[in-house]
Amino acid sequence: MRHFSRVFALAALLAMPWAGYAASCTSQAELLPTDRNALAAVGARLSEAVLQQNFDALKATLLPAESGAWDGIHDAVEAAAPLVKGGQAQLRNLYLLDAASQTATEDTQFFCSDATGSLTVTITMPALPPGRYAVVIADAAGAPLGGQMGIVLAWDSAGSPQGWKLGGLTVRQGVLDGHDGVWWWTRAREVAKADFPWSAWFCYDAARSLLVPVDFLSSPNLERLASEQALIRNSPQEAFPFTLPDGDRQWKIDSVRLDMSLRQADLGVTYESTGVTDQAAQHTEAIAVLSALLKAQPGIRENFHGLWAYAMKDGKRTPVMELPMGKIP
Repeated sequence: MRHFSRVFALAALLAMPWAGYAASCTSQAELLPTDRNALAAVGARLSEAVLQQNFDALKATLLPAESGAWDGIHDAVEAAAPLVKGGQAQLRNLYLLDAASQTATEDTQFFCSDATGSLTVTITMPALPPGRYAVVIADAAGAPLGGQMGIVLAWDSAGSPQGWKLGGLTVRQGVLDGHDGVWWWTRAREVAKADFPWSAWFCYDAARSLLVPVDFLSSPNLERLASEQALIRNSPQEAFPFTLPDGDRQWKIDSVRLDMSLRQADLGVTYESTGVTDQAAQHTEAIAVLSALLKAQPGIRENFHGLWAYAMKDGKRTPVMELPMGKIP
């Protein structure tokens, strides 16, 4: 099985839980020119380093406290090369996060508003030490796979020289089967109206993944997407495990999820295997499972590229094969 096209290399200070209070966020349009220019310069330099696979430049900027995370960041940037290939670095958003008045390390939530005071973005980080941070969202503009980057910076006041240092990095695919997240969102709505709830659900999943490269950021648009998805009736959200009839047999399906391992719009299907070990028999079993699923949920065939088969036996999950829809009976 190939590496996932969605690549993560986050420092320990990143993720999604709840919040502290002594924190503030300044959005890009509200930044002082000196802060905006400084963050833009660092963001442009680091995003360009990702595109050029310039590991020396990235390592030189790494926050000393995150030196132990370097191997993961290196591997993530290396694996991201196909996602950003053919693109040019282009900054999308900058956020300056001030948690300097915190008295201890704590879960911290930042509310980033525009000049009118309207809430635009919420950024959530757990176990965040007091300090100043920034988030840079950048794109590999023009890249066929639409690579998008999330860069977390931390202000290093003890370093020599002082300045913004790399604290975390993610790179994700921004284009799937030639379409961006807005297209997939529109498609999700269309499929939901056509009463194909499973297909609509996974189209929403695709849209969410393609719209932003990090999981710790929320916006009104993303909240609206989640609300629309939650309204889908007979969705796969609570369906598992479930049983599929197949003639005189039945297959138990443990999960179905969006699977972008091959950088295509696939779904991964995990099922309970009978325990066959011969490769030909494994493939025959997998094809039977995938075929039964498509008969039960025909909308999937029309909206996704193919299916991955993952066999589960005695607690062990094994990838068996990936097949385009045209090869599944």
